[in-house]
Amino acid sequence: MAQIKTVLSRLSTRGKVALGGAALALIILAFVLFQMATKQSYTTLATGIEPAETGQVTETLAAKGIPYQLQSSGTAVAVPSADVSEARIALAESDVLGGSKPGFELFDSQQFGASDFQQKVTYQRALEGELERTINQVEGVRSSNVQLTLPEEQLFSEESVKPTAAVLIASDSGGRLGAGPVRGIAHLVAASVEGLDASNVTITDGSGATLWPVGEGGTLGGGVSKQAIEARYDQSMETRLDGLLARTIGPEKGRVQVQAEINADHTTQSKLTYAKKGTPLTRQAEHESLKGAGATAAGGAAGTAGNIPSYAAGAGTTGGPSNYKRANEETQYGVDKTVTHTQVAPGTVNRQNVALIVDKSVPAAEVVQLEKAIEGAAGIEKKRGDTLTVSRIAFAKPPEVATPAGPGVTDYVKYGLLGLAGVAFLVFAARHLRRKQDEVLAEPVWLKELNAPTSLAELEVHRRDDDFDEDPTLVNNADEVAALDSDKVAQQLRAWMKEG
Repeated sequence: MAQIKTVLSRLSTRGKVALGGAALALIILAFVLFQMATKQSYTTLATGIEPAETGQVTETLAAKGIPYQLQSSGTAVAVPSADVSEARIALAESDVLGGSKPGFELFDSQQFGASDFQQKVTYQRALEGELERTINQVEGVRSSNVQLTLPEEQLFSEESVKPTAAVLIASDSGGRLGAGPVRGIAHLVAASVEGLDASNVTITDGSGATLWPVGEGGTLGGGVSKQAIEARYDQSMETRLDGLLARTIGPEKGRVQVQAEINADHTTQSKLTYAKKGTPLTRQAEHESLKGAGATAAGGAAGTAGNIPSYAAGAGTTGGPSNYKRANEETQYGVDKTVTHTQVAPGTVNRQNVALIVDKSVPAAEVVQLEKAIEGAAGIEKKRGDTLTVSRIAFAKPPEVATPAGPGVTDYVKYGLLGLAGVAFLVFAARHLRRKQDEVLAEPVWLKELNAPTSLAELEVHRRDDDFDEDPTLVNNADEVAALDSDKVAQQLRAWMKEG
């Protein structure tokens, strides 16, 4: 410490200013490095938050003492990476993101002496809240809102009114929920409310489209509408064709748009087929026979035949044997026939229009080959009325990808360069200070003579020329030199002791 004070006392004003500036720059550099090393990295906690829910989310986080940042114009909230788990627990406890109503815990705080009407309203609210919590657990559902209509009980059954339910669903991806989950939600709500039929449950999405009941608004069996079938076909065909373009001409050089007209009607075909040869079913046979002998002539019968001789004679001579036979046969044949009932499922393509857009960087010869390939892959049939349109335009350049919020390779390189600059600054500052120290504490002439041991005779000569005892400054300087370079002083003393 004494040496530092001595060095500082011997520095000039300019040297002291330089030393103070170097110390200040070192402190600032250390502070900047500390801030960069301890800077918090934020992680997105929730996205797609409704503006009405953003204030509730921030209040909940502030109440727990968790810092936050608003992103995406207030529709997303980010918190420090170390506080993500605690923030999720806080939001789950307050249930601000789900937006669901309270359930049967409403009865825990019910006041004593509540009227029958209040109890009914509380029960309806609790049931709606429980249904919302259950529906929100379905995969693909982000939030839901359930409204129940529970009519009062009537004395006569013919005067009773059946309950109804309305469900509003918001999906995670923003698209339409599938037919299976929609059907499951409808039956879930119907089974949770006494006397409620699934046909009296109405389910809609955020766009106002009716997802349930089945068959309403152009929907088909299974709750899938004609528009949904066409959209699914268009998306599937576009994905296949875009994959073909990406593998041939490269990514982001071609796009395909498909618009198809699908036959979404359920039809039943009946076919009746007859056999070429009949099969005998019944057979009837009828036979009739009559046998008899002729009468002898005795005298004739009374009347004209007996009075006329010619007739009488002839009559008396007849009387030979008689035989009568009759046969009738009838057969009924049955014809074999086959009746076939076929139910034709929807999905037949009536017509489709395909648009192919290619970047101008693709040669014209390749565009012609691509047109033929797309025509075959899409199944274009001109007799059916299908069309294929090809265009070549200059594609827009893709936007630059934003750098991630966390530290990357560039940041680490920056930190390394700053560290090297700090080390270099310290090295140069130390060298400068050492040079200043050497200039201030320049070795006196008599100390230089100590480096090469001087004999006592030579010292006696110098002693007669210069009297050191009369100058106290020299004595102090000798003490300082002895303290700074004791090895050389000891060497000189040993040399004097050998001489004397």
